[in-house]
Amino acid sequence: MPKVFVPALALVLLVNICSGQSKEKAPPGSKPLKFVKQQIAAESFESVDVFDVNNDKIPDLVSGSYWYEGPKFLNRHYIGEVKRFGEYWDDFSTVPLDVNGDHKIDFVTGGWFGKTLTWRENPGNGQEWPEHRIAEAGNIETTRAWDVDGDGVPEIIPNTPNDSLVIYRLVKNSQGKGTGRFEPHRIMGKHGHGLGFGDVNNDGRGDLLVENGWLEAPAQPFKQTWNFHEDFKLGTSSVPILVADVNKDGLNDLIVGQGHGYGLHWYEQKKDKKSKKSTWLKHAIDLNNSQFHTMHWLDLDGDGQEELITGKRYRAHNGNDPGEFDPLGIYYYKWNGESFTKQIVSYGPFGEGKGAGIYFSVTDLTGSGRKDIIVAGKDGLYVFFNQGSE
Repeated sequence: MPKVFVPALALVLLVNICSGQSKEKAPPGSKPLKFVKQQIAAESFESVDVFDVNNDKIPDLVSGSYWYEGPKFLNRHYIGEVKRFGEYWDDFSTVPLDVNGDHKIDFVTGGWFGKTLTWRENPGNGQEWPEHRIAEAGNIETTRAWDVDGDGVPEIIPNTPNDSLVIYRLVKNSQGKGTGRFEPHRIMGKHGHGLGFGDVNNDGRGDLLVENGWLEAPAQPFKQTWNFHEDFKLGTSSVPILVADVNKDGLNDLIVGQGHGYGLHWYEQKKDKKSKKSTWLKHAIDLNNSQFHTMHWLDLDGDGQEELITGKRYRAHNGNDPGEFDPLGIYYYKWNGESFTKQIVSYGPFGEGKGAGIYFSVTDLTGSGRKDIIVAGKDGLYVFFNQGSE
């Protein structure tokens, strides 16, 4: 039998491994994440989401007039026309939902200028996606989907600052499938810039948050009145306003960005023991950036704790917002038990840094177990592939 030559370096490594002296990986979350940036489109709409368009079990990107076929996203397919108004494409959300129950994922959108909430029907045959009107909703800042009644199917809720707050509930058939129709439920009148959803008072029901207070969900959200608590003034607040127990004291707090000004804050909920009334103590997270229009609260680094992912929207008001010409950026913030620590995903002037748009996605595109960041905007459509930490 021939002798096997083992290089000295390999022998040292082998000895170290066998003796338990190998270098261990740092625990998740202990070091900053690294990302690899891929440009999908140089110019794009301001909204993007991820879902399986063609039922091949591979995630695709959907943004405005196009969908990009996974896993490489190099093949672009036409969805349909989106009207343009100046610098804006009138497409301010991409909410995935099987609206008509045909097992193909459609999406809900709408815009500020057209004032119409619509859904695009996935034809499943490579043809243009038909557009269907849901409602004349008024100026739509953006739209989100939350399961208000807990039946497993999300409701559609646009932020219409100049008009009434209305929940659009998908009408389902006897098998629980969508019928292509929605029924509106008016919750309150004019409600300002900003919208959120979460259990504010720990009663097990999801409440709605607006710029100047929160609406307490009743036991039957589509039959009973929502009680309004005018507890705060949040300004031109983000969509979403996040509801989360930041400091783990058993009371849910708020995380709020300024969509058209400087500032990112969390509001600590404190409750008087006698009156049971809540007050909100404002804490700064980041005062050095503006236009925190949208955000996510989820576990990005795999340590079992949620991080705050957000960034600066590019040219939200075409040069007229405070900080409009500051460098662009996408960031995540880790809670350290006392405050938030900022980590940079992308940062720099136009062409180098990337803005966050108005609606973005954070999900695992590659099956790596790591969540990637997919961001659209007037400055382009990009994927930031999460490489983990060293």
